Amino acid sequence: MTLPGPLHWVNEGLAFLLELAALALLAWWGWQCSENTALRLLAAVGAPLTAAVLWGLFASPKAEIALPLAGVLAVKALVFGAAALALYALGRHGWAAVFAVVVTVNTVLATLDRSALMQR
Repeated sequence: MTLPGPLHWVNEGLAFLLELAALALLAWWGWQCSENTALRLLAAVGAPLTAAVLWGLFASPKAEIALPLAGVLAVKALVFGAAALALYALGRHGWAAVFAVVVTVNTVLATLDRSALMQR
């Protein structure tokens, strides 16, 4: 399934915004996870940094390590799932569910669209 031109770019833009949101949510969770300032800082920097490194190595379009589609989707599920769980842990249960649904729809559409484009 190939998305029409404008919808393709809207979905790609949304994917990028969701990736940034995931990093921000992990940082927010990290800052809230402890009363100890050193631990808060470590978690607020470490959680999104870990996610960004995983993404860059395995899930980005220019990933350092090429994985089969299932591996890429597993890394995306790990990063986005962690962000949704972070939002849930922050007490934003409804928003966590919305985030998870939007991420899932976006990823399914992007995966189908990219697969169709590669088969051309």
